[in-house]
Parts: sequence; C-alpha cells; structure tokens
Amino acid sequence: MRFTKMHGIGNDYVYIDGSRHLGLDLARAARLVSDRNRAIGSDGLIAVCAPTSAEADVRMRMFNADGSEGEMCGNGIRCVAKFAIDRGMAAANPLRVETRRGVLAVAWRRGADGRVAEATVDMGAPILAHAMIPARIDGVAADAHVVGHRVELARWSDGPQDAWWREAMVESALTLVSMGNPHVVFRCADPWKVPLERIGPRIEQDAWFPARINVHFVRYGPSRGEAIMCTWERGSGMTLACGTGASAVCVAGVLLGCGARTLEAQLPGGALVLEWPADESGGLSSGVRMTGPATEVFEGEVDLEQLARGSATSAGTTKVDARASCGVVHA
Repeated sequence: MRFTKMHGIGNDYVYIDGSRHLGLDLARAARLVSDRNRAIGSDGLIAVCAPTSAEADVRMRMFNADGSEGEMCGNGIRCVAKFAIDRGMAAANPLRVETRRGVLAVAWRRGADGRVAEATVDMGAPILAHAMIPARIDGVAADAHVVGHRVELARWSDGPQDAWWREAMVESALTLVSMGNPHVVFRCADPWKVPLERIGPRIEQDAWFPARINVHFVRYGPSRGEAIMCTWERGSGMTLACGTGASAVCVAGVLLGCGARTLEAQLPGGALVLEWPADESGGLSSGVRMTGPATEVFEGEVDLEQLARGSATSAGTTKVDARASCGVVHA
C-alpha cells in the first residue's frame, strides 16, 4: 500500500489515494498502520477518494486507530486538501470535500515551496439538540441544548476516594456540541492535571453517549479570545490536536459566555484559529471556520500482510520520498 504520512499540528494520519486501493479493507488497514510501536504510527487512516456527490471535488473517508469510521476530522480535512492539490487530483479553491458530515469547503494557501501549507475549513453549523449529539442523559429533553448541565463527576471515578477532578478544578457541568461528530466539553483551571488516560475512556464509553464521544477539558483565557485544551479522541485516545474538538470548544465558550466568537485554541500540538460568526439567530445557524497548517512528513510503501503477522514495517518495502520534511527517515 502506497501511503503518505501527514499531520495537522500533530494530529497525524496515514493518507492513501483511494482510487489506487479499491476493495481494500480500510478499517483493517487503519488498525494495522496506526500502531506506534510495530507499524507507521498514527491516529488513524484517511482515504482520499472519488466523490459520490456531484457537488464535491474529492471524498474523504476517515478511520480511527481502532478501525471505527468517523464522520469528520478537522485537522485531517486540511491535509486532504493538501494531498489532493499537491498531487493534481483536484485544483478547485475552495476545494469541496465530501465527508459523512456533508460537503465542506476548504480554502487553501500555498507556501514558499509552491505546495499547500495552510487551509481554512468551513466546518458547518454546530448541532446542539440533545438527541442529535447523540446523547441520552436522564431527564433532558430530546431537543434541549445541553449547556453547562450540572453533573456528578464521581460518575467517572473509582469510588469515594477518587476525586480526580479536584487538582484540575474541573467544574461539575458539561456542554455538548456536535460538529458532525459528538463532543463533550468540561471547563477546568488546569487541563494538564486531568488524568485523561484514565478518565477519557470512561466518559467516551458512558451509556449517556450511544455513539461514544470525544472528550475535552478546557481553560478559557481572561481575554475570552484564547483557550487551552486537551483531548481524548473517540476511537484514538489522547491526541495532540482535534480540529472538530477545537470548533466545539469555540461554540461551547460562546454559549457559556466565557469565550469569544474568534478564538485561538492552544492544543498540545499547536494552535488553531476558530471563528463562529453571529447571525440573525445569534450565530446558531452559522458555520464555524477553522484555520491551521497541513504538513507532509514522508511517503512510503507498506506491506499490510507483514504488519498483520506482527512485524514492523518491512525495510525492504518502505521507500521514503526525497521531499520528506523530516529529513532522512529510517524504516
């Protein structure tokens, strides 16, 4: 399988040209290549395919590290634009990308080397109705907006002695936002003090969230124009960045009254700029715009069956493109 490793501020995926791998089991391939110890290593796999919609230029299929197919990936879609434009698969600007969220417009900009370096994505309007997230919280109406909803954080503890939320000063309230995929946002004083590896999977897989959920802990700055956040990503675990999550954090901040409509989100991998313009409905029907970089790391070929046998990437089949931005890569 010919692949390209790319990332958006550290949120990394293995990208393939779907037209060259028709019939490939993409879910299985995602599980095989994502292993960071025995394979390429990534948060998942993204196939750039021919569109099924006449309104799109290319189609994006995104698979998490566990093989589950996601609706959308904000960092991933910027790299889809770079993959498609740099390889001559399309030329439109903005590029129209078909996703499970719908067709999204990606405006791209070239860097000094003539290749795509940055992109702005119209992420679409947030979905806020409780049942549409989807969520099933006891006592909450299907069409209710779950904003600052009080909860018992002990729901995700090991017992009375496990007050994991105290050191990080996590507020006992949650906000739900869907950007085509589901997100839960918690405010706290210090996101880095949350034991995310332990708590993230418990919240992700809670019965309240039938499709599982992406989990974010965030501190909004005093100027309201910035936020610091960490993420547990559904199906992938702790990630350096989450574009749809940063969009959800922007929306949540506005709804809670602690964030601005133009927000710089600081994630472990870097910064994203989010804009949620106001409109006649108070902004609820306007789309969130996200701007950030798209970076290619290296290209190569991988023997999936060898990976399936428990071996690392074969030294005899992996080739590295001379343009690799990371320099010399050994496989």
